[in-house]
Amino acid sequence: MSTKTTLPISEARRKIFEIAEEVQKPNMYYVFTEKGRPKAVMMSAEEFESWQETMEVMREFPNLDKDIAEAERDLKKGNYITLDELLEEQGYITPSRSKNKYAISGNRSIKGSKRPRKNR
Repeated sequence: MSTKTTLPISEARRKIFEIAEEVQKPNMYYVFTEKGRPKAVMMSAEEFESWQETMEVMREFPNLDKDIAEAERDLKKGNYITLDELLEEQGYITPSRSKNKYAISGNRSIKGSKRPRKNR
């Protein structure tokens, strides 16, 4: 629940430090008026940034509620791909050649000068 307090700007000027502390509480903001009409709003910087992020998401994804509902339907139907499949499809990873991706070959060969010499 948002808590709104309305004050004339002249009164807010006298109480600015108190108001600045008060708006640090979650969902608390002040509306400042001039001649009885709303002129400005004061809220915490954290709350303001949160509102900005929300507005940005709403601009970028105008149908987010529909997109989420569609994704949930697809998930229930099994119409999805894994992250590995997506990365492979986009060319970020190469297709795996074995099911056990982290297997270590049992064939060990010692190459070059590191090969132990046989005493004759």
